[in-house]
Amino acid sequence: MSDLSASVTPAPERAGATSTQGEPAPPASGPSARTLTVAVIAGGRSSEHDVSLASGAAIREGLLAAGHEVVPVEIARDGTWRAGEEPVRVRPGEGLLGVDVVFPALHGPYGEDGTVQGLLETLDVAYVGAGVAASALCMDKVLFKRVLSATAGPGVPQVEYVGVREQRWRAAPARVLGEVAELGLPVFVKPAHLGSSVGIVKVTEPARMTDALEQALAHDELAIVEAMAVGVEVECGVLGLPLAERSAGASALAPALASEPGEVVFAGEFYDYAAKYTPGGMELVIPARISDTASARVRELAVETFVQVGCEGLARVDFFVDGESVVVNELNTMPGFTPTSVYAKLMSASGIPYPELLDRLCRLGIERHSERRGRRH
Repeated sequence: MSDLSASVTPAPERAGATSTQGEPAPPASGPSARTLTVAVIAGGRSSEHDVSLASGAAIREGLLAAGHEVVPVEIARDGTWRAGEEPVRVRPGEGLLGVDVVFPALHGPYGEDGTVQGLLETLDVAYVGAGVAASALCMDKVLFKRVLSATAGPGVPQVEYVGVREQRWRAAPARVLGEVAELGLPVFVKPAHLGSSVGIVKVTEPARMTDALEQALAHDELAIVEAMAVGVEVECGVLGLPLAERSAGASALAPALASEPGEVVFAGEFYDYAAKYTPGGMELVIPARISDTASARVRELAVETFVQVGCEGLARVDFFVDGESVVVNELNTMPGFTPTSVYAKLMSASGIPYPELLDRLCRLGIERHSERRGRRH
């Protein structure tokens, strides 16, 4: 980012213009109907660059459909920022391109991990989603699990795991292999800071463990080895509630709502990158084909996990469900965000259509920014 106000502020895409679907975008409506100008940041330096571009394009369309104005910002693979044809230059405390709120539609390192969130905090601009600490925490799969284990009482139930730092692996490989062997087989070996199932290897025999760890550590200095979980994969969306709803009645202790759980069905051995992003690679069944008790437990744990790790705005929490047993696998602070992505489908099935979902998230970001500016630091 060079030169930490843009030298040229691009004209925003305006609500009311004809969308790419040929439908005129309706004006914003409802009790909080002020039209917003939203910078949608997409792209980034991570291996999920193209997924982010797809999320960003869908978010822009959805915001226009909700009656808002959009300023697209693209981060190239080399990390440079552009708004249209203009490079983005920013100064601390002066916001970003004159917008009301930023929607960082970024997935993976250098975007979903607290780095961009920290920059936006420095610019003093409202933004959607988790803050700096929660973004960094949830990107680190090992630290995320340790924090959940440290919660009061029995903690949040999780898949058994072992974290492996490259330095320790190089110094004491036999000891590491011994610790990993206690998980049994099969296990899944993953880079600890990557999403979208990048770099995952399923290990079914001890002889493959060394190669699997080397592959994960080629992506990241920290790997995680997870025990095989029995049951179906279930995902649940979480959406933050505005302060007015949190302080009213039964919602007083619930800072967020959980969606109807959905069941992920795929043809391969596990839910890998191809299954996630190849057309027809997976099917999302809503509601998930689990018992009412398990469904209620999924929703309860989704909100509890969201709260324990300090998330805000939104998240998707992934589970394994076996009968009445429910265990948390991971949490994504900025899941894929096209209308056909899992999070959007879960929220739509729960009564919140895509344009309304985007509107809510932007207003939550503005509310948080306003509330925190009113505090003494």
